[in-house]
Amino acid sequence: GDIVAVVKLKDTQTGDTLCDKSSVIVYPPVQYPEAAIAFAIEPKSRADEEKISAALHKILEEDPSLHFDRDSQTKEFILSGSGQLHIETVVDKLKNRYHVEVALHPPKVPYKETITEQVEVQGRHKKQSGGRGQFGDCKCVFEPLDRGSGFEWVDKIFGGSIPQNFRPAVEKGIIEAAQGGAVAGYPLVDFRVTLVDGSYHTVDSDEHSFRAAGRKAFRAAMDRAKPTLLEPIMDVEVFTPQEFSGDIMGDLNSRRGRVSGMDMRGKQQVIKAKVPLSEMLDYQSKLNSVTQARGSYHMQFSHYDPLPHNLAQKVIDEAVAAGRVRAHEEDE
Repeated sequence: GDIVAVVKLKDTQTGDTLCDKSSVIVYPPVQYPEAAIAFAIEPKSRADEEKISAALHKILEEDPSLHFDRDSQTKEFILSGSGQLHIETVVDKLKNRYHVEVALHPPKVPYKETITEQVEVQGRHKKQSGGRGQFGDCKCVFEPLDRGSGFEWVDKIFGGSIPQNFRPAVEKGIIEAAQGGAVAGYPLVDFRVTLVDGSYHTVDSDEHSFRAAGRKAFRAAMDRAKPTLLEPIMDVEVFTPQEFSGDIMGDLNSRRGRVSGMDMRGKQQVIKAKVPLSEMLDYQSKLNSVTQARGSYHMQFSHYDPLPHNLAQKVIDEAVAAGRVRAHEEDE
């Protein structure tokens, strides 16, 4: 076939079919490879921050094999592509074509936290400074749940120890506190809170006071419920020529991976494993080195597992140094 150049096409994108109206034909879309590498992309200035989204979306229209998204937990912009050179080319385009300068760094790992012990605690908020005061008092049971359960709220108060209209405020206060975690500033998940008792004041109690009581109950529970860090585990498939299989499995094991199976697809060996995400951030370059750039891989989220203690302490220390873990301020 022929290769031609066409100009002044305003509404076309990469992959579109151009044809005569009298002889309509649509070719199937091109299947692009999955992204093999991801970087957090950070604008270098406020001006760059305002322009980066529009510039990247224009580049993505030209190159659908790129992916650009914002991680809802880490709040980072993530740019994914087929390799290091692919991403660096995008950075050059941003600078030279759109005058946007960015920095690249490995994405943050979206750790989470949970509790490992059941505890019963009291959250009591009381302030009196002339005029109407603040008063809220709740007693709650915190207990761990299975992975993936999220947060559960149970109201087991019978009678009027806390009026019905104030009870949702206790739940809201606990949920707010859980977003800041207990040990490293990551969201606390997979736990149930049961509201079992409390007290109120006919004049001084309001929703604000019971929300503050809920936050204090959360903090009291974290002192005794043995909170721990959870790390994301990925389902990984590595495609490699068979002669490199041993080296690949050895490398996955060194990354705390657990190989779960192997099979042949055509002339390639497929190695399946579960590997912590934190160990896969630089995997593409290692895979290229081991397989002489003849290997590939893809991965997707599987589940969360407890982070080993020695590694958890390192994450906690980094969180403290970065200022993500702060002493709790007194509720107003």
